[in-house]
Amino acid sequence: MRLTKQTNYAVRMLMYCAANDGHLSRVPEIAKAYGVSELFLFKILQPLNKAGLVETVRGRNGGVRLPKPAADISLFDIVKVTEDSFAMAECFEAGEIDCPLVDSCGLNSALRKALNAFFEVLQQYSIDDLVKARPQINFLLGLDHLTHPKTAA
Repeated sequence: MRLTKQTNYAVRMLMYCAANDGHLSRVPEIAKAYGVSELFLFKILQPLNKAGLVETVRGRNGGVRLPKPAADISLFDIVKVTEDSFAMAECFEAGEIDCPLVDSCGLNSALRKALNAFFEVLQQYSIDDLVKARPQINFLLGLDHLTHPKTAA
């Protein structure tokens, strides 16, 4: 199983916001920090906002921030919003399946168990865990030299 670029950058966007310590983060700054297009990040932002994982503020001094503590946002929260399918094999998909063993297959059972274990691990890690694991994250993202205007909470 491979996570999409959308999930990868969604996690990175939330890490940036967490590292930015509650200040509004601007999409152009996030895009520059990760070397990705602003348009791509705006596309990712929509489902994250709808799911309540980010909060957007419109206007000239607008931006994006976390609506709750980074410790309360798990990797699973992000993955379930950004991934379209967790079908690891044909038998996970809805619809007609050609395999005669679909209802009594050991592979299906093993894959479901593996997928559930994957989800359990993702639930154990928060955005805060990822940010705190890298003490130099602000330097690496170019946040160590930014001055932040006061933002309304």
